[in-house]
Amino acid sequence: MVDTAYSHFARLQLGFVGREPGRKLVTAILIAAMPAIICLLRGVNVGGHNKIGMDSLRDVCSSLNLRGPQTYIQSGNVIFGTTERNLAKLARRIEDCIEKGYGFRPNVMLRTAAEMRHVIARNPFASRKNIDPAKLVVSFLAEAPGAEDAKRLLEIKVGPEELCVSGRELYIYFPDGQGRSKLPPVLERTVKIPATARNWNTVNKLLAMAEELESA
Repeated sequence: MVDTAYSHFARLQLGFVGREPGRKLVTAILIAAMPAIICLLRGVNVGGHNKIGMDSLRDVCSSLNLRGPQTYIQSGNVIFGTTERNLAKLARRIEDCIEKGYGFRPNVMLRTAAEMRHVIARNPFASRKNIDPAKLVVSFLAEAPGAEDAKRLLEIKVGPEELCVSGRELYIYFPDGQGRSKLPPVLERTVKIPATARNWNTVNKLLAMAEELESA
């Protein structure tokens, strides 16, 4: 789906270049054709540390020529359109810009709308009844853990939490909530891969926003 969108963008660009009277219309069409990217910042606006307003985050995206940035709640979620295909490079650019402007460097995880749809489709708890979506969390990793790291993750037993490893995501169910769980710090010590977590409601909302941006 991403490749199709990029090729569609290229055809539009070739078809309209140089046609001055339709420039505004062409710009709107090109923006709509850009794949939507979901950007997740790690550890911002937590306990008064690493503070960045969502208006400032949108400004960061606009300064990097990312199209139509939209934010959701204060935990560092932003959706935008881009023609950049190297998402690792783009994540570093966002990190660099925030560090330069705000004095701290958050880890940035990027997922395309198609990848986020796949995250939702792979939910290992989907067939379970009485799962509270506010207690189901997806941890988005910068890279997939290796076989040994995945094995160590699955061996963790510190409470009633259930954990599944799937590619660059961890699916974790906290039946008693996250507030007093001992699991998060153990995860960080076990696998030292940058990650940021969002609950199931937020994951679905971010995908809905990305799909709306792509269809605008």
